[in-house]
Parts: sequence; C-alpha cells; structure tokens
Amino acid sequence: MPHATASWLIDNTALSFDQIAEFCGLHILEVQAIADDTASIKYTGRDPVRAHEITMEEIHKGEANPDYKLKMLKGPEPVRRTKGPRYTPVSKRQDKPDGIAWILRNHPEISDGAIGKLIGTTRTTIAAIRDRTHWNISNIVPKDPVTLGLCSQRELDALVAKAAKKAGIEAPTDSRLDGDREALIEELRRERQESVRRAEEALKSESELISGAATILDPFSSNKGEV
Repeated sequence: MPHATASWLIDNTALSFDQIAEFCGLHILEVQAIADDTASIKYTGRDPVRAHEITMEEIHKGEANPDYKLKMLKGPEPVRRTKGPRYTPVSKRQDKPDGIAWILRNHPEISDGAIGKLIGTTRTTIAAIRDRTHWNISNIVPKDPVTLGLCSQRELDALVAKAAKKAGIEAPTDSRLDGDREALIEELRRERQESVRRAEEALKSESELISGAATILDPFSSNKGEV
C-alpha cells in the first residue's frame, strides 16, 4: 500500500522524493526505483486524497516548499495478519533462498527466527542454506531481499539495527547517497521542473495553433474576399 501511494504521488504531484519517502514510510531509493520504473513490481497508483489520508491543500504546501513535511490526516487501515510466516506471492517464493543467502552472508548477526519472520520461511530452510545442504544449493545466488521484493528497505534496516544492538556491534549505515545526496535531489528536481516547462510550452503551442486556425476565413462563407 505505501508503494502504491508513492506511485500516485510521483505521477500526480511535484513533491520531492524525500517528502514522498517520509510520508509513505519508504526509503528514498525505493521511491526513486518506482519513479524510474525499475522496481521489481509495477505498482498501480493509490490516491491518498480519496482515501482521506491527506488533502490537496497539504500537498500544495509540500510542492511549494521542498523542506515541508507532509501531515497525514490518518494512517491507512492496518492489515491484520494471522499468526504464522509472512505471506509471499507464488511468483516470489522461488527467490526466497537467494534472499536468505544474502542475509546470512552480509548480516550473520541476525537470528534465524528474525530471518524467518522477515522473509517468511522456516528455520530448517535457513539452516540448510547456511550449511549448504539445501537441495538446490548449486543454483542459489545471494541477492538483496529488498531488490527481490521480499521485504522493504525499512524493514531490513530495522532488523539489522535491532540485531546489531543486541549483538553489541555498530549497525551499518546506508552511505549510498553520502556526498551527493543533495546533488541527486537537486538534479531530480530540475528534471521535474524541465518536464513541467516542456509540457507548458507544448500546451501553449497547441493553443496558438488552434487560435491561428480559427482566424482562417471559411472558403464557403458569404463574406469570402471581405477584409
């Protein structure tokens, strides 16, 4: 649901990626992936205005000030889950071993129970991948579970931080945008402004063309030849 809301805000507003990410509770890279159409899943936009989660006036405030933090009227209805492992779509289940292998390799401090809840798998499967006794171990390639669509970046970051704290080690920080974060945001803002400018110019040209066509005299008019 947050991803669908982010998709709608990207397509229908001039809000910055930072504003959308904070409002939807997503990582800015997830928002960028949705905007660039490189996300693992194609999301259908969900209108938060119609869902009474935000007003257009609030969105306009955010568009006018990139540093403005949007205020939500109410949070989306929580999805009630029954006890048991996380549900994973059938099309994604074959990716689970790759995601598990990635976590085991990059974050060995995370417990099997936590991995099971995050990915939606069993301790037996996790142990088999760790011990390399899994029936399909030769085809398992460690891949980021966020990229695979098995969990969100925020869920993974929270789990890593919690496990690191429990283990008494410093949690790794996301430095992928360090140094050029502001430059990236500014570039994205310029691209959006340029797109708006081009759209306005195209609309203006179309209006001028229609206006010019309207001044041409009707050849069948009784006033033909008159100035």
